[in-house]
Amino acid sequence: MAGDGILSGPIDLDGPRRQRPSYPAVEGRAGLAVRHRATGIDGTVVRFEHGGVAVVDRHSGAKRLLRLDPGGFVVDGERVTLVPPKAAARADAGRPQRTASGSTALPGHKARVAKASRILVEGVHDAELVEKVWGDDLRIEGVVVERLDGMDVLPQAVAAFGPGPQRRLGVLLDHMVDGSKETRTAAVVRSPHVLVRGTPYIDVWQAVRPRVAGIEAWPEVPRGEPWKEGVLARLGVDRTPGAYWRTLLGRVTSYADLEPALVGAVEELIDFVT
Repeated sequence: MAGDGILSGPIDLDGPRRQRPSYPAVEGRAGLAVRHRATGIDGTVVRFEHGGVAVVDRHSGAKRLLRLDPGGFVVDGERVTLVPPKAAARADAGRPQRTASGSTALPGHKARVAKASRILVEGVHDAELVEKVWGDDLRIEGVVVERLDGMDVLPQAVAAFGPGPQRRLGVLLDHMVDGSKETRTAAVVRSPHVLVRGTPYIDVWQAVRPRVAGIEAWPEVPRGEPWKEGVLARLGVDRTPGAYWRTLLGRVTSYADLEPALVGAVEELIDFVT
């Protein structure tokens, strides 16, 4: 019969569009029991801070800063998106202006004379990123950030600095994972007056969230190949690492553009040396 059959109407060659899954939003009130799907951490919510949510691990008792991805948590057996409590969101409306690190801005407050304590970072890119996000805080506290220009010289740098009770040293390293050279070196310089913290990333570029760079994820680069050059080759970027970094750094506006692992490490180091 005319008008019947599968060919009687327009054909959708592409088929139905696949929609992104949606997850119920749950307010992350203090004390809420959650499981973080990406890391498997079980714990209770403490508060929202630095673009993530602080959760106390029920097994270790350590506080962990976890990222807020859609559907990134499980609550009562259901996959959900964790959001700040509404009361906290309303309270933000009348709060003072914030610095790039999320701290309360102090207009007109002069920088303090530099303290004896210091924070060491591996290279120039690390130093520039810390300055851009935490520079206001560091000047208020009188903390100077110095670069090592290579992690291999860390033991000599610590010895030359001469840490003590009034002369603390914080160290920020990349690639702090089990068995890495960085982890072994950190153990050598361990002291009550030296705190070494780091991120799992091979390079500080990876501590910038991929969306800031306009990509879905940082490319994988085989071991032994120069990482920055390998990344640029896989992204199809015909620029030097320095030129690309200037563009990437220019897109960073606050701690929310950085991965929680870096944010938490830097905040802990600032607290330690101040």
